[in-house]
Amino acid sequence: MSSVLGVSVGAGAVRMARPHAGNPHGHVSPHSFDLQTIPVVDQSMEELAAEAIGVTLEATPGIGATAIAYRSEQHARAIRAAMARQQLTNYELVPEIAAALEFAQATGDIRGISSLVVYDLGSSGLTVSVVDTQTREVRHSERTSDISGDYLDSLIREQQIASGRIAHPPNAAGLAALDALCREAKEQLTTNTAVALPSEQGLVLLAQENFESLIMLAIESSARMARDVIVRSDRPVHGVLAIGGCARIPLVAKVLERWMGVPVIVPDSPETVMARGAALLARPVRKETPTAGATLDDELSPAWLSAPTQRGKREISGAVLTVSALAVVAAIGLGLGYGPQVLERDSHTSEGSPSLSPTTTPRTTSLDPQIAVAPGTTESPAHESLAAPPPNRRQTTSEAPPTPGPNTIVVPGLPPIVVPTIPPEVFPFPPPPQR
Repeated sequence: MSSVLGVSVGAGAVRMARPHAGNPHGHVSPHSFDLQTIPVVDQSMEELAAEAIGVTLEATPGIGATAIAYRSEQHARAIRAAMARQQLTNYELVPEIAAALEFAQATGDIRGISSLVVYDLGSSGLTVSVVDTQTREVRHSERTSDISGDYLDSLIREQQIASGRIAHPPNAAGLAALDALCREAKEQLTTNTAVALPSEQGLVLLAQENFESLIMLAIESSARMARDVIVRSDRPVHGVLAIGGCARIPLVAKVLERWMGVPVIVPDSPETVMARGAALLARPVRKETPTAGATLDDELSPAWLSAPTQRGKREISGAVLTVSALAVVAAIGLGLGYGPQVLERDSHTSEGSPSLSPTTTPRTTSLDPQIAVAPGTTESPAHESLAAPPPNRRQTTSEAPPTPGPNTIVVPGLPPIVVPTIPPEVFPFPPPPQR
């Protein structure tokens, strides 16, 4: 029986989730998944995710579907590009909010809540969204990078340096190592009352009470932002779903409940909710044969289609345009000056075009070659001067067009082209007499 793979791509880590064998879409509990976390260090998170997915699919042939959670269209384009470079096609992209709701509804955590605030505080920022759980419509959503897990780590770092126990790192590598140690201290303080972590610069020593007083202002600012998002959504809410790694901090739920006045749900392992929800949404990608008369826009309309499929169709479209242009150039001859112009325009279009997005209008798969080489009617004045016939051969409206001769080639939109007759070959000696 084939299994599925769910992936979330964050600035701090790439997380993958696989439901246990049996019924992957049945009853979901906190222990229904095999989880794997890969820290992102000195590498693009999208590239790391694509490589990790490729390795996992090769090591586990039974995976029949992969779903990747994405935050924004820009995030989705970066994931598609990375997956295309790894030549991976059988996957789909799902919005992070949809993945979070799918998991929360499967576990029953948000049962009876029709309007929900999704509070996602991760390493790179905070996203607050008001969502209708019945229709899964996002009423309003805002994101900020001013409040993040990395910012909380920096508060610990500066406090430790100011205390005199930690020397300021001499270089960027030492600073990154100290930040990693402060991140570990933050994570340990979610369950411990105090931490003591040695480092090359000194001892990181922090009690939970001091940690909460250190981050209180930032957490209250995040709660104020969540409340403002609710006001701007013009929708009452009945609960808060707190996810992301920082949702593990006990202070977060306390502050949110005090500011919102509604229950705050923190799932088990809140940082893996996106990956587990994506696994529940994963379905094999069906490659449908386009119907007769369908345009490229119709084929690419679903937003979840994988990038390699889209990229391949764009390359096929560019190849069709190139072949069409070459066919016309061969008919009229490169000596007229149109051939280099058409080839240059086509190469710029096929090679310099950006990756597909919902706001990009793709080319159609068919194009009349006559239109491709008649830029004089719609292009710039420079192109018009190239397409116009010589003044002494221009015809007026009162003159009748010349009758095409046997050596004349007529291309719509261009003056008649007369191919010169090749003179007979001259022999250096008289031909032998005929018998």
